[in-house]
Amino acid sequence: MMPLKDYLVVDFSQFLSGPSASLRLADLGARVIKIERPETGDICRHLYTSNVILNGESSVFHAINRNKESFAVDIKDEKDREWIWKLIRKADVVMHNFRPGVMERLGFDYESVKAQNPQVIYGEISGYGTDGIWRGNPGQDLLLQSLSGLTWLSGDADDGPVPMGLSIIDMLAGANLANGLLACLVKKAISGVGALVQVSMLETAFDFQFEAITTFNRDGGELPQRTASNNAHAYLGAPYGIYQTQNGWLALAMGQIPVLGNLLGCDALLAYQETAEAFDKRDEIKAVLAAHLKTNTTEKWLSLLEPADIWCADVLTWDRLMAHDGFKALEMLQEVTMLDGFSYKTTRCPIRIDGELLTSSKASPALGQDNVKIIKELSDE
Repeated sequence: MMPLKDYLVVDFSQFLSGPSASLRLADLGARVIKIERPETGDICRHLYTSNVILNGESSVFHAINRNKESFAVDIKDEKDREWIWKLIRKADVVMHNFRPGVMERLGFDYESVKAQNPQVIYGEISGYGTDGIWRGNPGQDLLLQSLSGLTWLSGDADDGPVPMGLSIIDMLAGANLANGLLACLVKKAISGVGALVQVSMLETAFDFQFEAITTFNRDGGELPQRTASNNAHAYLGAPYGIYQTQNGWLALAMGQIPVLGNLLGCDALLAYQETAEAFDKRDEIKAVLAAHLKTNTTEKWLSLLEPADIWCADVLTWDRLMAHDGFKALEMLQEVTMLDGFSYKTTRCPIRIDGELLTSSKASPALGQDNVKIIKELSDE
């Protein structure tokens, strides 16, 4: 039995952060009903992140909204609002990711919902929190990465700010909301008391950098310095980074420089005997290492380093990754099917319970796909 079986989630959220949270709840067994606008639906249905279209809509929508139901209703229409209220009165969780003040104007804010369903767990994601001069700004991932200092940690010293190539703050904010909702569902099961769970993308971005921000404050406010080349962490010394080889790339984590020199047959590295030099002289050490690693193949270096328990790895592209036995053993891909028979491959939930994978063959819903069923259920009560 799935852990959240028989729990109902009414989800007003759009785009990525909120839907990623409700996706995790759906993966754990909850029934998630998306409240969508008639005709247009979740804006993410048409927010194309590439030229890859799935069944006429954005691939990102289908990736993040599998295993859910769609209830297309006009939130400003009185008859439709009553259907929404009937759902809310039954819900264990109500959630959204609108800017502060929007749900108050629509009449579905926490206090209004709590008045109808006193035990509800109400979750909300905002871009910048409910206070401060940024509170009304658009909560878009690249903007949050830029404001939070995150873009100065990736790339090399002369690269300027470098954003991560994924909507990382959206996903982490969704994970934080899911964690808060799950914690409050436990509390509700024990005490019968509901809760308001609030997450902001900006606070999520700060928390994501807890290690670096702690170091920055302890270091007298000195800004992090990325290495001149092969940077992978502004606060770690050589050899930490990714290096080009004769036929590909090699990732190296921590390791003693003289030990690497002996294993790789690089005499120039033997000059760095002091542990502190791995940080103090990391630019010159990385330059020596980078030049040496280009003289042979990734496979050759791995054959020398792995038996010595040096933390290293090949740097795989997706095509090589998905052909690899290590990836296949994890069964991370699943095929899901929409109501009209359209199927696509996507990732599964990464959680296992009692050794079992959490999978579902149910794909994302067509807009308003579940209206008839939901209205019938509500009418029969």
